[in-house]
Amino acid sequence: MKRIEAIIRPSALRAVLDGLKAVGYSGVTVSEVQGHGTQKGITESYRGQSVEGLLPKLAITVVVGDKQVNKVIQIIARTARTGEIGDGKIFVSPVLTAIRIRTGEKGEKAL
Repeated sequence: MKRIEAIIRPSALRAVLDGLKAVGYSGVTVSEVQGHGTQKGITESYRGQSVEGLLPKLAITVVVGDKQVNKVIQIIARTARTGEIGDGKIFVSPVLTAIRIRTGEKGEKAL
């Protein structure tokens, strides 16, 4: 199993969720986050000083079986892409196990 975390623009959320749902992936966690990368954030003025601020982003987390990883990555990348700086990033990491608390199912059955 793999954990896929995508940092995206808030405006891309609906398209990403609709894309995942269309192919049967409904188990998604969404968190509001802030940060910046190449885009360098926004510059604000505070008490006469120029301060670089963080941009609002969303983190989408999906855990899938190994065979679905590339498909999910393609859906997220396609639906979140605008072609502009700040579209986000996708991170993939291994998941050792998953347990459905209600039933006790383990591994991919718990997804």
